[in-house]
Amino acid sequence: MALGLPSTLPGGHSTIGDLLRTAGPTFSFEFFPPKTEEGVRQLWLAVRQLEPLRPSFVSITYGAGGSTRDNTVLLTERVATETTLLPMAHLTAVNHSVAELRHVIGRLAAVGVRNILALRGDPPGDPMGEWVRHPDGVNYADDLVRLVRKWGEFCVGVAAFPYKHPRSPDIATDTEYFVAKCRAGADFAITQMFFEADAYLRLRDRVAAAGCETPVLAGVMPVTMMSTIERSEQFSGAPFPSGLAARFERIADDPAAVRQLGVEQASQMCARLLAEGVPGIHFYTLNRSTATREVWQNLALSARV
Repeated sequence: MALGLPSTLPGGHSTIGDLLRTAGPTFSFEFFPPKTEEGVRQLWLAVRQLEPLRPSFVSITYGAGGSTRDNTVLLTERVATETTLLPMAHLTAVNHSVAELRHVIGRLAAVGVRNILALRGDPPGDPMGEWVRHPDGVNYADDLVRLVRKWGEFCVGVAAFPYKHPRSPDIATDTEYFVAKCRAGADFAITQMFFEADAYLRLRDRVAAAGCETPVLAGVMPVTMMSTIERSEQFSGAPFPSGLAARFERIADDPAAVRQLGVEQASQMCARLLAEGVPGIHFYTLNRSTATREVWQNLALSARV
């Protein structure tokens, strides 16, 4: 089984859309712009440790309210120019006018970045706070997709929600919103994190039933500490699966055992997803490399058996 090796070197002109059409399942990592010198050191340590795995691409997040806008662009530029990795920059509409969004899009194009994840984004400070559109901005993610498409030759991704977005009233409406983003011009989607393969498979089935064929990559984060479980609702928009939570609760006083179970569970879930034909797996690394490398090694080992 091929595990996401790109069809061309990331330093070439490949886009994520190209890779999804030609390279089989993709394998990718997500990083965020650090705010401290120690954070910068940790980030680049993770980048250099994960680079030899030859991921299909890496993504760089965009802080709430555009708080890391400049750092996102600078980090994406460094990845594009100082590593062999293919970068994708996140872009959110929160607190930005259309003119500001065009400026960011132009900066990314200027450094050769051709992959953008277009997100409406959450209000700063309170992800579930009232959404207020910038008076000169855009209101929905599909508007942002069209804007990116209009102002450059980009490959555009969007977000997908296995349990529905917290703001969506129900699953059916959430599916409609997702399909609208795809029809606005998205080439692919990446899910918010989930912890059971069936959550992804149900999402894939309802998107297909709606007549949408946009590839949906699975967003995965191994549980390495109990606090991950505690924050999962904030991260994923849904409670952590109760049966899995009970397994972790039984070993909560043993951090090493929690970490081992998290890596094993993520490895097993990813193996099943690959067997089910997932087009790609996207790891939320939190700027750390060890757990992601262990899951990769487990998948690579099982593929050779």
